[in-house]
Amino acid sequence: MPTIAIIGGIGCGKSSVTSRLASHGAGVVDADVIAREVVEPGSPALERLVATFGEGILDPDGSLDRTALAAIAFADPASTAKMNEILHPAIGAELVRQVHDARARAEVVVVAIPLYRAEHRALLGIDRVVCVECPRDVALERLVASRGFTREDAELRMAAQAPREERAVLADEVLDNQGSLGDLDAAVDSLWDRLVGP
Repeated sequence: MPTIAIIGGIGCGKSSVTSRLASHGAGVVDADVIAREVVEPGSPALERLVATFGEGILDPDGSLDRTALAAIAFADPASTAKMNEILHPAIGAELVRQVHDARARAEVVVVAIPLYRAEHRALLGIDRVVCVECPRDVALERLVASRGFTREDAELRMAAQAPREERAVLADEVLDNQGSLGDLDAAVDSLWDRLVGP
């Protein structure tokens, strides 16, 4: 049975798609969740981030202040590259481990990967890549209205991502998510039926 990568820009609806696929019985591995796990207090990745960007990226309890890190790391391409050099290897190793574990629990594995690259297909044994997309202004409004981002923070994060056209080229198919949640659920149900069978 297949391993499906769900990719797309921030605010496009990857979490809604993976939740719907999970309701069908898919095992879900989420790179965003892993990204939080690998920077927990005491982790090597967090120690390297502090050494690179300073104590100002920490909350008083010693945990990562993601907003403070974003303000520094997404401010310019060189800083973004430094952050990625620290985080990507740690996230990648844990991603491989969790996908392997998920295959032991579920026949269909769904991997949500915001920063998907072509090499992920072979690395994780991806059978199909589905890109969730919506217009930039729709994603921006969702981030501000539903996820509590400031407009500036949302725009910084969106600017640091690959352009929509690059994501679409890597995908086997694109799910349009500019409509309602009901529209998206119907599209995901159709995807499930086509890839897995009713």
